[in-house]
Amino acid sequence: MNTPEASRRDSGARPTIKAVAAAAGVSTAAVSQAFNAKGRISEATRRRILDAAAELGWSPSATATALRSARTRTLALVVRRPTDVLGADPHFTELITGLEGELAPRGYGLLLHLVADVAEESTLYERLAAEGRVDGAVLTDARADDPRPPLLRGLGLPAVLLGAPHPDAPVPTVGLGNQGAGIHEAVDHLVELGHRHIAYVSGPGELLHTGLRRAVFEETLLLKGLAPAAVLSTDFSEAAAVAATEELLGMAQRPTAVMYANDSMAVCGIGAAQRAGLRVPDDLSVVGYDNLPIGHWLHPRLTTVDQQVQRVGAAAARALLAQCGEKVPPVALDERPRLVVRESTGPAR
Repeated sequence: MNTPEASRRDSGARPTIKAVAAAAGVSTAAVSQAFNAKGRISEATRRRILDAAAELGWSPSATATALRSARTRTLALVVRRPTDVLGADPHFTELITGLEGELAPRGYGLLLHLVADVAEESTLYERLAAEGRVDGAVLTDARADDPRPPLLRGLGLPAVLLGAPHPDAPVPTVGLGNQGAGIHEAVDHLVELGHRHIAYVSGPGELLHTGLRRAVFEETLLLKGLAPAAVLSTDFSEAAAVAATEELLGMAQRPTAVMYANDSMAVCGIGAAQRAGLRVPDDLSVVGYDNLPIGHWLHPRLTTVDQQVQRVGAAAARALLAQCGEKVPPVALDERPRLVVRESTGPAR
């Protein structure tokens, strides 16, 4: 097989799984399947991959082979967030606490990776599968036409996807049902307090939960004969939350209430409002989302939507452990997110 990859072997360069995939005209996932006897590939494709590997002198490492023959007892959590955004968001701390609370007592570990984009994330899963480093993965931030569930299914890696339960999802989903209920309840609460100019600071539009919450926010206002004062999209970062709040406060008719996509941004919004000389909730009501511990200790304490982040992490861990052959009962979750009313919301002036 006279290929550039074969020439690399002749030159002494160490062959790689990517070289085998290129030589055989397949993906690295297919190479992994051929050697692991997992997934669905034809016998002809399997033979072509094995021939390419033999020609290049490549084989899975002895460590990876040993790991595949016995459980690694390690599960992956890959997060697509910049480090500064992740570091400022306690949401993932709560999620990891829930995961580890179930994994550690059973002798399992959690492998955390941060990636920049979907391509890097997909390549990482292929490498983890090829090297036999994990038994499964927890997927976050579901997107439309998400390529990750079918990829992991093809790699033979068990997975769970965090989000609202969906019977047609390609992998099991774990989360509270009726994801829009908390937003609906929050809008009702603000309208009952007399607010008519309500804004929403959202996360990235490509995320399914972001789009759903934004749609519920707008639809709930419409049912009450109201229009949003504004809807702004951000990347979940502190700087973006502050900038969005400052933009809202600079409007000719500024909102009397602002809802944020998570508690971290709501905290930043309260700080920006206070620096502008506004009092919360006298001049501006603020609602967060997640019900993280920080909201309870803030002054004023944060009105927020509880989506049981830590408990969802525990439920995801058990669902994935069950796929790995462990006998664990499921974790019961609430049927929907619920509004927790505290002191950051008050009557409209």
